[in-house]
Amino acid sequence: MAAREIRQLGNQVLWKKSETVCDAVSSETASIIRDLDETLAEFRRVHGFGRGIAAPQIGALKRIIFVRMPDGGFCGPLVNPEIVWRDERSIELWDACFSFPDLMVKVSRAAAVEVRYMDEKGRSRVIKADGDLSELLQHEIDHLDGVLAIDHAVSRHAFATRVEWQRQNRR
Repeated sequence: MAAREIRQLGNQVLWKKSETVCDAVSSETASIIRDLDETLAEFRRVHGFGRGIAAPQIGALKRIIFVRMPDGGFCGPLVNPEIVWRDERSIELWDACFSFPDLMVKVSRAAAVEVRYMDEKGRSRVIKADGDLSELLQHEIDHLDGVLAIDHAVSRHAFATRVEWQRQNRR
């Protein structure tokens, strides 16, 4: 397979709920995982950033995400990921999304989460994440439910273009 087109803000597929994957080891699931991995790699090559992608962003309404944290952090697919625990503490941060790469959105997320999922071999796994990985997992799992970062904006003033955000954060 190959890198696929990333659906952009305004594409209705981004607001649809994804279907549960019945067979984590099927050829269809493996194909989506490969496409997610390759699309993420291509986006990073072109844009210089990116840590995760959800199947709806490439037009596949399946509950699959792919994560590649920098510096040897968590890497791989999560099939049917489900947040089973959220920290009561929250963090505010500027969020970005492949589906609107030139827009930054200030959001509030749980400081830590625990996620149950299946890996590409169909094995049940649990990951406890905090910091960057916690925020990323929440962002990508939201995509599977048709929820975008803009839906979590902390206020109507919580938006900036990437260029302006970078200008303000260089100080």
